[in-house]
Amino acid sequence: MTMSDLRPEDRPGLEKEPEDWVTGDEPMTGAQASYLETLSRQAGEEVSADLTKAEASKKIDELRAKTGMPERTGGR
Repeated sequence: MTMSDLRPEDRPGLEKEPEDWVTGDEPMTGAQASYLETLSRQAGEEVSADLTKAEASKKIDELRAKTGMPERTGGR
């Protein structure tokens, strides 16, 4: 078995909070921006287009909770 065979829940020490990410201060990814656009429409909120990766991750979690979506499991 290799590390890639393990699910994130099998490696709890590897998940970091967004504020601890090495690249957390970089601009959010295209995937994050797209997902935030969808979630913000569902939640009836406007979201800034200049969030960092860490800020976007936190906002995604917040909007998922607001729209009643289940919590994400595993990596962020």
